[in-house]
Amino acid sequence: MYSVKLITVEKSRYLENKANEGGLSFATMMENAGRRTAQAIGHRIGAKGRPILVLVGPGNNGGDGLVAAHYLWEMGARVSCYLWKRDPEEDANLSRVKEDRVPVVWTEDDADLGALYSLVAEAEVVVDALLGVGVSRPIEGRLKEILGQVQRGIAERRTPQGLAEVFPSERAEPGVRIVAVDCPSGLDCDTGYLDPAALHADLTVTFGYPKVGMLRFPGAEAVGDIVVADIALPPELAKEVALEMATPERIRAWLPARPRSAHKGTFGRALIVAGSVNYVGAAVLAGAGAKRVGTGLVTMALPMPIQPSVAASLTEATYLLLPHDLGVVASGAVEVLYERMGEYDALLLGPGLTHEQETVAFVHAFLGLEQAERKGRIGFLSSAGTDEPKQLDLPPLVVDADGLNALAAVDRWWKVLPTGTILTPHPGEMARLMRNGTTAQEIQADREGVAQRMAAEWSTVVVLKGALTVVASPDGRVMVLPFANPALATAGSGDVLAGAIVGLRAQGMDAFEAAVAGAYLHALAGELARAEIGDMGVVAGDLPSRLPLALRRIR
Repeated sequence: MYSVKLITVEKSRYLENKANEGGLSFATMMENAGRRTAQAIGHRIGAKGRPILVLVGPGNNGGDGLVAAHYLWEMGARVSCYLWKRDPEEDANLSRVKEDRVPVVWTEDDADLGALYSLVAEAEVVVDALLGVGVSRPIEGRLKEILGQVQRGIAERRTPQGLAEVFPSERAEPGVRIVAVDCPSGLDCDTGYLDPAALHADLTVTFGYPKVGMLRFPGAEAVGDIVVADIALPPELAKEVALEMATPERIRAWLPARPRSAHKGTFGRALIVAGSVNYVGAAVLAGAGAKRVGTGLVTMALPMPIQPSVAASLTEATYLLLPHDLGVVASGAVEVLYERMGEYDALLLGPGLTHEQETVAFVHAFLGLEQAERKGRIGFLSSAGTDEPKQLDLPPLVVDADGLNALAAVDRWWKVLPTGTILTPHPGEMARLMRNGTTAQEIQADREGVAQRMAAEWSTVVVLKGALTVVASPDGRVMVLPFANPALATAGSGDVLAGAIVGLRAQGMDAFEAAVAGAYLHALAGELARAEIGDMGVVAGDLPSRLPLALRRIR
């Protein structure tokens, strides 16, 4: 199975140097990189007959671009090259492009950048092979002028001057696509810093492995779709890298089988403890998320008054009615739940429970936490003869939303959680769980590192939600999801996610794999909704029905 690791620029150079020492020459890697770039353009956009402009810089990235230009020409594209600071001496790739009779324009011969503007005006694809991954300082001088001229030309192609529409139209395709070679010029591939002059790519073809800065904002805004091109780097060189990017191939391999001889018990039983009189929808959305990922049976454990409302929307579930206090789960629900725990393969606790005192007391009692402060700190139900908290015999557990907030009120809360517990905090909830003054902003600045450290300290799987969701395991594995979708920034989206994760967990998936797969399917469902509806107006209720479509696409 191909593993898509996330690496730093330094690691990328190390891998290429080691590969070169092992017999894979830099020239061969460049040839592979350029050929793969051309293939990606041909596959994703189309090359034959298309006018394609390749912007060529002075270093290896420019060499990759020249190789791509040659292969695009072989594929039937109408290729032109625009060169900046390129030394023509002993440049075999430039010589090959000239032998192909590809038009070449030097910026030194284009004082007013008029030739560049004309090339952009004719192009359907602009290939950015100017700088690559090694940029860490501001773009200035002639290169800034070149990028500015390209941006102006592209902007006019996409919105022609002199036309004012009264009724909006929807074009089938943009006027021009931008393809970045390895990395958009002006993006710091370690920090995610993005130079104001940088071109925002529609597609980035990165080599060997994606770089961490491509999945950090603001740089992540500029990479577009990412295609990882195999340039023959030996995979064992990156074996020790823990950070990975989730891929459909990886998710496909993890998903449980669906044998034709199956019955509902084959696909697990999930219990969801959720909802309150003010948050009826949270229970509906979590239950729908669990059902739509293929769970055999979903049981909703709810405060009694909201059951009719939930059942009206969630007809396929069964119900366990819980004692309540004015419509929120009461502490007396603990015994009702304990009597039924053995019937279920996975348990979700938290969506829409509220943070009312009675419900917080229920969560603490259910998980074995004491509210009473002892010796200056909140204590625990301890095991006989020890000061260690007692772990309860619960099914595989997922804790979300108000369940997390209830945990965060207690010191050393993680000591009572069952092995394999999955936590699904957003950055604010993560800050509260950490209980050490770390802010949500600080967490956002180091999402992968924080998730990895806390997963190890808490011995839980952590799903740090948000754009580019991070999933970390106690054993050090970390996966970043390549989705940043504003359509998912809507109330209830996290409830669907939690339901999807518990549904996969109930089907027997490993905790880390269920968390990654659930988050991936949820994000892909969001992409499908955005493609159909748009960035604005997608609501959480649009997601469950698209989970099966996401599953079908993955499979």
